[in-house]
Amino acid sequence: MYEAFYGLRERPFDLTPNPRFLLLTGKHREALSNLEYGLTSRRGLTLLAGEAGTGKTTLIRAVMERFEKQGAMLAYLNNPTLTREEFYEFLTGAFDLPADAAQSKVRLLRALEARLIEHRAAGVLTALIIDEVQVLPDELLEEVRLLANMETATEKLLPIVLAGQPELAVRLNQPSLRQLKQRVALRCELTALDVRETAEYIAGRIRIAGGNSALIFTRQAVEAVYQGSGGIPRLISVICDNALISGFAADRRPTDREIVTDVCRDFDLGPKRAVVAKPNGSGPAAVGAPASAPAEPAPELSRKGLFEHFSVRRKFSLF
Repeated sequence: MYEAFYGLRERPFDLTPNPRFLLLTGKHREALSNLEYGLTSRRGLTLLAGEAGTGKTTLIRAVMERFEKQGAMLAYLNNPTLTREEFYEFLTGAFDLPADAAQSKVRLLRALEARLIEHRAAGVLTALIIDEVQVLPDELLEEVRLLANMETATEKLLPIVLAGQPELAVRLNQPSLRQLKQRVALRCELTALDVRETAEYIAGRIRIAGGNSALIFTRQAVEAVYQGSGGIPRLISVICDNALISGFAADRRPTDREIVTDVCRDFDLGPKRAVVAKPNGSGPAAVGAPASAPAEPAPELSRKGLFEHFSVRRKFSLF
């Protein structure tokens, strides 16, 4: 839609876990190395934690892409709200086991162990990766623990990666899950970006999409994106995408702080200020806010109808 207006080949801020757009900060490099080492060294359980939107799924996709190019068989589960029977069915299909393996746990474990030994002899990496694991029922976490027990005398047969939000760590502290926690051999965490990394994230995505970030966002706009997003990559993308839509609709480039601030206000993002009643009782005012001057009439915007359409659309696009 707005690509030609900004000189882009594609939209740089789509909310998909595309490994091409992965920003490797220090934390991301550390997590990437941990995931790769955990899989190749067959260390058992590797835990990747991070707040929602920090890039866990994108990082996992990047790791999967690398290993699948080398012929690895990776079972990836990104919607783990399954029953035990559905989990068995998933494993049967993902590891290409005989159809009747899903009918009983004994059959499943026998068939899976045979497949893992076969792949190990052939030098094929076989692994299980579970995303959003914080919603996995306790009974399935116990099944994961039992799968992690599949091993020879010298190594694990099935490396497992568990990725989830920080509340997973709280669950692992429950007495009933202590055995699973003890099997976590590697642990890494993704955190929010700082302002410099936010600028790199924006510039990197625009560069990959064929553009020049200096011609698309002002420095003040980038700072406003950071303030509004708190450095959460998913929110950075939401703000930037909607800011580009607004700039396109208003025929303005580069995108400035005013446009970004307007987007953040629509999404209710960024630092909140306390609100108190004005002394004259005429209504609320932000604490510490300067007295407002009479508003001047806004200049007529080109593409006005398009601007209004997308201003309404972006208020609901997060939900």
